[in-house]
Amino acid sequence: MDSMEMIMKFSTFMKRRSYSICTIKTYASNIKNFCKWLDVRIDKVTSDIVYEYLGYVHNRRLNPKSINCILTGLRKFYDFLYYEEKIKIINPVKPEYRQREPKPLPRFLRDEEIEILIDSIKSKRDRAMCMLMLRCGLRVGEVATLRLRAIDFERRRIFVFNGKGPKDRIVYFSNDTYEAIQDYLKVRPSTRVQKLFLVERGIHKGKPISIRGIQHRFKYYARKTGVNLTCHRLRHTMATQLLNADAMLVSVQELLGHNNIISTQRYCKVSNEKVRRDYFKAMALVMMKNANA
Repeated sequence: MDSMEMIMKFSTFMKRRSYSICTIKTYASNIKNFCKWLDVRIDKVTSDIVYEYLGYVHNRRLNPKSINCILTGLRKFYDFLYYEEKIKIINPVKPEYRQREPKPLPRFLRDEEIEILIDSIKSKRDRAMCMLMLRCGLRVGEVATLRLRAIDFERRRIFVFNGKGPKDRIVYFSNDTYEAIQDYLKVRPSTRVQKLFLVERGIHKGKPISIRGIQHRFKYYARKTGVNLTCHRLRHTMATQLLNADAMLVSVQELLGHNNIISTQRYCKVSNEKVRRDYFKAMALVMMKNANA
């Protein structure tokens, strides 16, 4: 059996099932690495061999999330071989091989850090990208693929197509985000390119900026300001600020595009200002009740 041919068929299958390009590339790459490591045909793989491979990737010091990604891809691949290619093989990837992942609380920027960051961004393009993540909660990939026609300036909303999942949703933008986008549009070159944010210099000037390009820009601002910053941390900050301002959890879930509200509930653990207000409000009532007793 030609493993590379099966991987190509699996990639085509995922594409037709609307898997994201990133997921297809990641799964295909991980399966190729697994096949290179094997000394047997892919249809002869047993659970013991997968367990041995698990030890191999552990020795390479991969983190639990990366290992689980490998296991998920392999499990889906063997499901594909069984159900789609009709190859009679028991899936060798056992559920118990899944690694326990740490679940750190989301980290967010403090108000003074936000002020320092925004003051440091002189590029109108970069400021607009920053505000979309900070005020709208867009993922970096959603910023990179955002098209001008997806922005409804009259109703102050953005249509996010094919978000993570893929899932469409609507987000809204604040006055300062509106101003940042309008300022960028005034200096954005006139072009047929539909994506909003473009590379501003170098051999790729005028082409859509990539996810890596956006991340590189914000790593630069992190070094420049000393703020512990990532693109995703801007999104965390937006969620935490909304909860601190007493936004409903389900509303924040919808704005972030979370399928499961459990993902959004993690932000409740870090919205300390809301907890503080709730505590003192409730405690004042308790003290008043005791005083009248």
